[in-house]
Amino acid sequence: TMKNSVPQAASLLLEKLLLLVHVRPLPAGSGGETPPPPAPGYYDTSCFKRGDLLEVPRTLFIHFGIYLGENRVAHLMPDILPAFTGDRRQIQQVVTNKRLILGVITKTASIRVDTVEDFAYGGSILVNHMDRLFEDQVLGSEEAARRAEKLVGATAYSLLWNNCEHFVTYCRYGAPVSFQTDKFCETVKMIIRDQRSVLASVLVGLASIVCLGLAPSTTLPTIFIPFFLWMAG
Repeated sequence: TMKNSVPQAASLLLEKLLLLVHVRPLPAGSGGETPPPPAPGYYDTSCFKRGDLLEVPRTLFIHFGIYLGENRVAHLMPDILPAFTGDRRQIQQVVTNKRLILGVITKTASIRVDTVEDFAYGGSILVNHMDRLFEDQVLGSEEAARRAEKLVGATAYSLLWNNCEHFVTYCRYGAPVSFQTDKFCETVKMIIRDQRSVLASVLVGLASIVCLGLAPSTTLPTIFIPFFLWMAG
């Protein structure tokens, strides 16, 4: 039934959301806690230089950070905790899925400094892989590191305008850019350029209001957003 499909749709939406914020969803039954990272020394940091841009490719996304030296990486993570406390010891603990999801919803995050092991979580690391896309725009390594250090702390979060890729491109190239976000938006536009998809979105939104009793304040945006993106294309 339609009511039974709602939890499945919510679960799928949550999975996509976790992909967009550049983290790995935890396996079922994990209790919302983040598994421990690899032990210190798992990565050879001797090849990293202060100011390097580090990338950790996953299956469908990439997480980014700026290497600060001495096994420290600055990176942006959605996190609700900085909105409630200034206790650095609590904030510095590894971000759980609950903290992360609430951070996405409330658009709050922190630019934090973690070890390479905490940052990469066992993934392979690419170094300065984006330099080829910016050519002469690469700033000095020390400048990139200093920019990252100045931004450490609580910050606003946006999937489209201020995510981890925006952070690192600002630090190393002087301009906040997110190629992953651009690609995602283009894909969405391609889908909804089809008028049938727009109509289907409207019908689903209206059905949600009528049949499921969902608040118009939350459902109506899902009706109008496809129109705006379609017109923008």
